Amino acid sequence: MNWGKSIVLVFIVFAGFIGTMVYLMTRQKIDLVRDDYYQDEIAYQQQIDRINRTSANKALFAMTYQPDQQQVSFVLPDSLQKAAITFYRPADRRADFNVVVKQPHPTRKTVSTAKMAKGYWRVQLAWSDGRRDYYKENDLFID
Repeated sequence: MNWGKSIVLVFIVFAGFIGTMVYLMTRQKIDLVRDDYYQDEIAYQQQIDRINRTSANKALFAMTYQPDQQQVSFVLPDSLQKAAITFYRPADRRADFNVVVKQPHPTRKTVSTAKMAKGYWRVQLAWSDGRRDYYKENDLFID
């Protein structure tokens, strides 16, 4: 084999490699965090206010993961009127789900993790005392 054929063969192999990589990259599933992220960014100051209000008031909220019982327990504030607990999975937004807590509420709420995918989850709790809104996030890793 001479140099001319070797150079052509290297270019063909390289072009095949690039074509394969382009094909594989276009087949990769990429989820945006939200479809309407631009509109949410405009209103994000309200979210910052909720977070600051939560940390300033030291509102009682605790989350405990119990892997042996496959559940997550929440201790909710006494002043709660309504709340939404969002289980957000960054790796797959189709796995996200919400749990709504309404008045009258228990001071404890338990959510089963038996059917949840293993890995990283972000638990987002948004609640209201009837006058103000609050927000708290916790990380959860399911084994």
